[in-house]
Amino acid sequence: MLNGPFVLAIDQGTSSTKSVIFDDAGKVVARGSEPFRTAYLDGGLVEQDPEEIYTNVLASVSKCIADLTSKGGRIQGIRSCGISNQRETFVLWDRDGRPLHNAVVWQCKRSTSVCEQLRAAGLEETIRRKTGLLADPYFSGSKVIWLNLYNEAVKNAILEDNAYFGTVDTWLLYKLTGGKSYLTDHTNASRTLFFNLETLSWDNELVQSFGLDGLQLPAIQSSSSYFGDTDFQGLLPSPIPVTAMIGDSHAAAFGEGCFGPGIAKATLGTGSSILMNIGPQPKPSQQGMVTTIGWSAGDRVEYALEGVIVTCGATIEWLKTHLGLFSDVHETESMARSVKDSGGVYLVPAFSGLGAPHWDMNRKASITGLTFNSNKNHIVRAALESIPYQIKDVIVAMESDTGIALQELKIDGGLTSNGFVMQMLADLLEKPVTNLGFPEVSALGAAYLSGLYSGVYPSIDFLQKLSENHSSLSPEMPNDLVKSAYRGWQEAVGTPAQVFITH
Repeated sequence: MLNGPFVLAIDQGTSSTKSVIFDDAGKVVARGSEPFRTAYLDGGLVEQDPEEIYTNVLASVSKCIADLTSKGGRIQGIRSCGISNQRETFVLWDRDGRPLHNAVVWQCKRSTSVCEQLRAAGLEETIRRKTGLLADPYFSGSKVIWLNLYNEAVKNAILEDNAYFGTVDTWLLYKLTGGKSYLTDHTNASRTLFFNLETLSWDNELVQSFGLDGLQLPAIQSSSSYFGDTDFQGLLPSPIPVTAMIGDSHAAAFGEGCFGPGIAKATLGTGSSILMNIGPQPKPSQQGMVTTIGWSAGDRVEYALEGVIVTCGATIEWLKTHLGLFSDVHETESMARSVKDSGGVYLVPAFSGLGAPHWDMNRKASITGLTFNSNKNHIVRAALESIPYQIKDVIVAMESDTGIALQELKIDGGLTSNGFVMQMLADLLEKPVTNLGFPEVSALGAAYLSGLYSGVYPSIDFLQKLSENHSSLSPEMPNDLVKSAYRGWQEAVGTPAQVFITH
């Protein structure tokens, strides 16, 4: 009989909601997942139905509870709930809880022109200094400005002090508590363009400069704190407290154990997000990173730098789909190992431009160093190597920005199954690379933070011990070979820029 205590974690993502119940040793005892529909519209608009986000969460939780009871688990053992959510996606609603517009998703590009106007007005430096972010369509605030300019219902509601803004965590909490709780946490607040990293509060000057006077904003709390009670519309016999809310990338970093300065995590998916804990003080980046809140619990607030790599796994998918170099991505590891090195071949995967720390969005992808001795294995190896090279570029920039040396890199995502990429990462970084080998790291982070507050997990030291038994790779390759290969990559990335400058 599974009695608990348990923690329920909800990870509301862009394409699905995963609900996971963890025990007091951080082990999964039940799961439930529900796919979710996103509307991709003309002009780069990306939207979701706010009510569907909520019903999708309820469906996922229902499946998870059914899984627990099917295993003889006691629902009454669920002590608390934590929520992690797709970042930057937001909802606007009125005082009666009616959405004023569809949820605008983080991928949406509608506010590109708004960001150009913010830069033209000289606001970029103020935004960066106060929020740690860039004037970019990725962040929520620019899209709220767009709706205020071009949507009459939103514009009128803001004028009448009747537009309530919330990222997905806030919207879900509002719905789950029947409108009683209107709150968010530090991490989600720090992705909006409205939040001041120094004061840990909304920046009224910025909100005014964006023309958004009258916009209602939720109160801000620690990621691990009491947010309200819910019974998930009767799915539970009695209400439980929601004791954690946190953005999904931040939740993953916490779940993987990025508890102190110099510990970073990289998610290796289609692209890559790298978050490095930089400690209790914000530090500005001079090299295209954003400064953000990593996580918070009680009075403790940990800041982080984040670097976004545009293309990682997408490169390997391109080699398969468009060049037909292999039929299954799992073949790539043995292909890469079949040649002793890349033979001087470098693939710069700027298919959609280059992200951090280069930020050259006009750059095109290139393969350099080909000779008659090159074969498809060299190209596949060069493609795989481009992933650790890009991560190294970001880590070097983060170390330079902060003066904090990388201690360890935690990794998650589909590409972690490729042993060649993992070993090369350890060799390049000259630091341990740790793979949790666990698919639901965002849910785990939300559960850890929730359980910290509700007493299921006694302390961060206890959580540290839970995350010690994971497989870790240490550097193996001779250092001079690694450094030589990385110099070749830097030349491959830098050549067009150098030619342009001398021209």
